[in-house]
Amino acid sequence: MSKPPRAAGRIAVQATLKPRELMTDTPDIAGTWTAKVITLFPTAFPGVLGESLTGKALKDGLWQLKTYDLRSYGIGKHRNVDDTPAGGGAGMVLRADVLEKAIADAHLGARGTTAPLVYLSPRGRRFDQAMARNWARADGVTMLCGRFEGVDERILQRYGIQEVSLGDFVMTGGEIAAQAMIDATVRLLPGILGNAESAVEESFSNGLLEHPQYTKPAEWQGLSIPEVLLSGNHAKIAEWRKQMSLEITKERRPDLWEALKDSED
Repeated sequence: MSKPPRAAGRIAVQATLKPRELMTDTPDIAGTWTAKVITLFPTAFPGVLGESLTGKALKDGLWQLKTYDLRSYGIGKHRNVDDTPAGGGAGMVLRADVLEKAIADAHLGARGTTAPLVYLSPRGRRFDQAMARNWARADGVTMLCGRFEGVDERILQRYGIQEVSLGDFVMTGGEIAAQAMIDATVRLLPGILGNAESAVEESFSNGLLEHPQYTKPAEWQGLSIPEVLLSGNHAKIAEWRKQMSLEITKERRPDLWEALKDSED
């Protein structure tokens, strides 16, 4: 029978099989959205996630970040994590038996939680705002950062891991992509953004790109803020912003524009 969470100030700390966890700067906070990252480069985190709003929210315990050093699960004296591709070819492939141990640790104590298990891969489904919203509704996400030529296909089959891509290009590893996806998701969690309307009005929230933004001074380098934005007429401002979003989306992202038209038919 598991022990009830212990209180640490206003933060409930979940019981853990590793007592030293409570002695660290990042104890396991019960019931908090958690990003778990399996990586060969744990020191790459939190990286930019430790800055600005996401960094403040991380320090305040509004979300958690846990890294699992893949090298510590390696085989033999040299902690090998990879081997040559079966059938020959260039590069190295991350071993399924090594990845299995890391995934098991990441899932330890996660019974009853909903957290997608994803592998950051250029052949995966392209990450988008809808996926970020779905992850934000879950209890967290577990990410496997690939390196070299990728991972043994059997690990993907065994755990039903979803492959997710940041875009149609190839990177040296999944760490930067992981940070980008975590950032896009964390900012959707309750209490992260100072203004809740920010997440509603920004690009992709309604299938459109965001309208242009302006601020002081009213005139700069011979360029002026559109008069409607200075009129104080909120109905006309909202109409202008919507029209700008439509025009920009049609011009710059015809794929989004066609999807929008299809949804209206």
